[in-house]
Amino acid sequence: MEVIVIGGGLAGLSAAAALGGEGYQVRLLESRPFLGGRATSYQAGPETIDNCQHVLMRCCVNLLDFYGRLGVTRDIVFYREFFFLEPGGRTSVMHRSLGSFLGLRFLSLSEKLGIARGLLAIRREYSTRQDLDRITMRQWLEEKHQPARAIDRFWRQVLVSAVNEDLERMAARHGFQVFQVAFLSNPDFYHMGVPSVPLARLYSTDAWRELGNVQILPRTSVQRIVVENGGVRALATSGGELTADFYISAVPFERVATISPELAGEIDIAAFEHSPITGVHLWFDRPITDLPHATLLDRTIQWMFNKSQGRYIELVVSASRSLVETRREEVIELALRELAEFFPAVKQAKLEKAHVVKEVRATFSAKPGLEEHRPVSRTSLRNLFLAGDWTRSGWPATMEGAVRSGYLAAEAVTAEAGNPRPFLRAV
Repeated sequence: MEVIVIGGGLAGLSAAAALGGEGYQVRLLESRPFLGGRATSYQAGPETIDNCQHVLMRCCVNLLDFYGRLGVTRDIVFYREFFFLEPGGRTSVMHRSLGSFLGLRFLSLSEKLGIARGLLAIRREYSTRQDLDRITMRQWLEEKHQPARAIDRFWRQVLVSAVNEDLERMAARHGFQVFQVAFLSNPDFYHMGVPSVPLARLYSTDAWRELGNVQILPRTSVQRIVVENGGVRALATSGGELTADFYISAVPFERVATISPELAGEIDIAAFEHSPITGVHLWFDRPITDLPHATLLDRTIQWMFNKSQGRYIELVVSASRSLVETRREEVIELALRELAEFFPAVKQAKLEKAHVVKEVRATFSAKPGLEEHRPVSRTSLRNLFLAGDWTRSGWPATMEGAVRSGYLAAEAVTAEAGNPRPFLRAV
């Protein structure tokens, strides 16, 4: 049987990999010349850079399964330690042990005790509390009387990066999920994985060649899903009409109405908003740090990633609404000023070049009340299925959420074909 997947982001790629591995003949259509969607890399002059630093944790079992299908898990480096830096450079190292937590120098004892009470409350309320999609994470933290500095230096620092949304806008259910799954369940799930190669290399032609049955068609855009008699008859594309037995739409929510007004009528697209991410790439004439990564406290810049021997640094600001309208030169100036507060070597180093990437449509905003608007894989059209991190994957807008949605769509296809197959892995 033939399947056409629309969209070469992680949702579409994972659906194609799962179905191709089961013997379906899959064609994947991507309007751009490269794969990966928002989790990709591109050329910036002589450099290949990621549009933003993407990380995962060992709890991302479906993403790791997808990387396994492509044979690229060796390109992910996992870290057991997290480095918290305060302005001035004082460093605290956290890993999964009580002694490590108690030794964190950027928190007072009373703040640590408050956080511990909060974590115990998450474990107690995770599966019993019914209002977590109706309140913000900030409201829940205040309800639990979390100290203000603990909110800013711990809860905010972890959750804004994980969910790409501010605590004041984030549904509490997503904050709960991050801590319950990554930190309070399997003892290894908190390990952070960072790709050691540019993101686009993870989806290279060689990887797909091993799978077989999957044909990648780059530079092929879909203008319209042609509907007849309660199903999809064909796709009108830039290369002409294409037909298959089943179709999976893995495009962002803002594109649904363009390619399928019928489908858009089933989904409350107006309920969705975007949350931006900004990445700042800096190249220096000398190393400024030997840390592999660090979370930076009390400033606009949230994370530092050492991309090459301390000379090429990537900085990340999640939920970066304050930077969307800021000029490139001002963003670079801000980044250098703040970075020097944590790494004094910046003051002696010469900046050789810089690149700013503003991903304005990075993710959907994981706001309260949105879950009921996230659509499931099946649609009213018998042979059309949905994927995308914005669909009801059970996760917020992460790489894991995107892959989960792709696997769920692939499962729905096999069920409709009369030979149901499980792809989704439980955490």
